[in-house]
Amino acid sequence: MPDARESESYEEREEALDPHRREERLRVRQETIAHLESRGVHITGAESDSEIGDLEDAVERFEQEVDAHGGDLFVDTGPAREPDDPLFVLPKRRGHESVAEYLGRIDDATLRVHRRAERGEGGGGAGAHR
Repeated sequence: MPDARESESYEEREEALDPHRREERLRVRQETIAHLESRGVHITGAESDSEIGDLEDAVERFEQEVDAHGGDLFVDTGPAREPDDPLFVLPKRRGHESVAEYLGRIDDATLRVHRRAERGEGGGGAGAHR
């Protein structure tokens, strides 16, 4: 996997060839940040493009696992005050938590959803864990 310097050098070369590339990259970054924030993910603004992409991938894996096991993303994510199943709620990023640490917690949460499904325990639905 290329390191950050190689990626920057690559992007600089590509921007020289296509003057609109930078604008397109910034637009995609802004759209991705807006999507993450709509899911309740706190973005500080210090994250690299690569970290933003990694966060998006991790959130998508979590949401796919929740959906595959009966979770209702509309009820269990975002501003829901009382989710159907707390296991289906994306972990919140802590104050000064690094992206790497947060990615680890999202991956752990994704694995917990998967493991519970493997054990045959139900999920979702009102009163599932009350």
